[in-house]
Amino acid sequence: MIYEHWKQVPRSFRNWPWQYFTPEEVACRGTGSVLVVPKFLDRLDNLRSLINSPLRVLSCYRSSYHNAKVGGAVFSKHLRGIACDLSTTGHDKKEMIRIAKNVGFTGFGVNYSTFLHIDLGRAREW
Repeated sequence: MIYEHWKQVPRSFRNWPWQYFTPEEVACRGTGSVLVVPKFLDRLDNLRSLINSPLRVLSCYRSSYHNAKVGGAVFSKHLRGIACDLSTTGHDKKEMIRIAKNVGFTGFGVNYSTFLHIDLGRAREW
């Protein structure tokens, strides 16, 4: 389900069962829109639970407009609401990757100095 703006997301457990992340955190940074993909958000919430420490979302869902503006890949998983860039500040990146793999993430952008990209695309690492 897509919402034009994160403020439109009903905040009942039935509509937003994720404990650790708010609609605002996973919304497009350029437009405020939110694409709700439950299997992705389930894994993201599980990752946060197992890390047992707050995770800062740098980028999650991106509208096509915002993705182009930030120079994102044409077929970016962010466009489908199944990718997230998480700050690695205060975290062990290798441990984050290990836990992310265990909860079902399959794509990993690891060559960034300040963040980790995770997604539900084909299994790959760059």
